[in-house]
Amino acid sequence: MRENLRMVSIVAWREVRDQFRDWRIIIPIIALTVFFPGLMNFTARQAVNFVEDYGAPVIGERLIPFLLMVVGFFPITVSLVIALESFVGEKERRSIEPLLSSPLTDVQIYLGKLLAAMVPSLFASYLGITVYLISVNLQIGWKPDPVFLIQILLLTTIQAVVMVSGAVVVSSQTTSVRAANLLSSFIIIPVALLIQGESIVMFWAIYSALWWIMLALLLIAGLLIRTGLAHFNREELLGRELDTLNFKWFWQVFKNAFVGQAHSPLEWYRHEIPLALRKLALPVVFTLLILAIGVWMGINQAQVFELPKEVFKPEKLNQGFLEGLSQIRFISAAGVRAIWLQNLRAVALATILGIFSFGVFGMLVVMLPVAFISYITANVAASGISPVIFLLGLVAPHGLLELPAIILSGAAILQVGSTLAAPAHGKTIGEAWLCALANWAKVMLGVVAPLFLLAAVVEVFITPQVAVWLFSR
Repeated sequence: MRENLRMVSIVAWREVRDQFRDWRIIIPIIALTVFFPGLMNFTARQAVNFVEDYGAPVIGERLIPFLLMVVGFFPITVSLVIALESFVGEKERRSIEPLLSSPLTDVQIYLGKLLAAMVPSLFASYLGITVYLISVNLQIGWKPDPVFLIQILLLTTIQAVVMVSGAVVVSSQTTSVRAANLLSSFIIIPVALLIQGESIVMFWAIYSALWWIMLALLLIAGLLIRTGLAHFNREELLGRELDTLNFKWFWQVFKNAFVGQAHSPLEWYRHEIPLALRKLALPVVFTLLILAIGVWMGINQAQVFELPKEVFKPEKLNQGFLEGLSQIRFISAAGVRAIWLQNLRAVALATILGIFSFGVFGMLVVMLPVAFISYITANVAASGISPVIFLLGLVAPHGLLELPAIILSGAAILQVGSTLAAPAHGKTIGEAWLCALANWAKVMLGVVAPLFLLAAVVEVFITPQVAVWLFSR
């Protein structure tokens, strides 16, 4: 281990030394470190003065932590450019052959490049945060809470690891800098959306949510590093000349994996569906664990955000609730279609998010319904009503069908998202991912969609009747 770390540090030091010799890297780092904190300090001072004139100082107080996060984030964008150049840039300049011909292992080379891309940007981020804190303290006397400052430093570091890890994966798998720069949008856009989400957290001052964001980002960073190590190969890097977009090949691989050995729909259901479900054994275990965490979160939040107990008074349930439930217009074929399509849209959203986050953010969408039901059930129990009756009346009839569908869809999403992080023995990265996508499609069309349809029928026509019968006793 000590020898491996020494070799990694040698590669990283070589890269960092070359970077600090390049004025095109040094000037942006200095500009972002010196000018940007000053600009944010000026913005904070003007915002605080403006809102105080209108009697809303809390807005200015919430703006300062947000600007601190932005000051730490912007220098990280320099690391993205450095990381995109790490492999493919040197390949185009024909300066990577000596490194690849050295006795260093693939892991040592990859981790050295990864570390070297993060050092300048993190140094600039920490320095920028320091300059901003000193300036804003001298101007308006603001000091951050120590825990919040630790959160900002950790969040900045983890975001740098995520962006650099993704960019190094792109750099090691593309054939030109132009292609790497275009593919970097799949890194920049999700991170930009994440910054928007973090800004909401900052303005609402829900700083405890930052720990959960950091946990999710840490998982993604680990999976990105695992992806890069699993698919990095120096021989392939040197031998790869041009990537072509072959839609016919894409469709053929997907079709073969989707149809399998079946020659009829019945044979497909009898052989291919069980085979697809067996491949989800381990993802199902992880999905059950994540749903259990969702149950815990829902119960925990019920203690923090407790609903008024009078909402769940028995007399209200026996009067207005039952009358409205028995006469609701949603009980129709249109209601079945609306619920079914809503569930399918949720799965589609979770799948899209899962593809770009190795399944992490997709699992958050899958976890939300379970967490919400647990939250409501805990509030019902706190009001004195039996949670068993509540679950049997309003959840269990259709939940017995929906819950397996949620578990299977979550497992399939997790499998698709994590495919890239596993070595593809005998397959290219694209081929392995298309096979995983075909397995997802088999599970969705063959099992999940029919289960959601049956659950929608039960939820519309049976669950209200069961609820009326139980709550009227």
